[in-house]
Amino acid sequence: MTERSMQEPTLLLLTALADAPRHGYALIQEISAISQGRVTMRAGTLYSALDRLLQQELIRVESDEVVGGRARRTYALTEAGSATLAAEADRLRAVVAEADRRLGTARADRADRAARDGTAARPVIRPVFRLKARGALA
Repeated sequence: MTERSMQEPTLLLLTALADAPRHGYALIQEISAISQGRVTMRAGTLYSALDRLLQQELIRVESDEVVGGRARRTYALTEAGSATLAAEADRLRAVVAEADRRLGTARADRADRAARDGTAARPVIRPVFRLKARGALA
């Protein structure tokens, strides 16, 4: 049996630590940037994931310090974490390559069918809606 794929929060968290150690708030910001704002990790989710990754020895505590009267713990990727992230990146690249291959085949089949049927030159007409001042559709 193969290992199951990595969950997206874990993937984003390990990716955020791949180039530099970071503390919790910086990780939240980095995850948002990596996901282009699609994922906003809440503090509770982040710290439970960090605890799990520490137990799995995929990350380690780089430093503990007090900044402005508040404790700040900085985390870093371990060698095992780096290897795990690299393996997941390889797995995802293989899936994407297969999806591209199949989409390319499907696109080519549609283009061939359209050329045979004479439908290739037909434009696709989509309705255009304009908003009036009060938000009603025109």
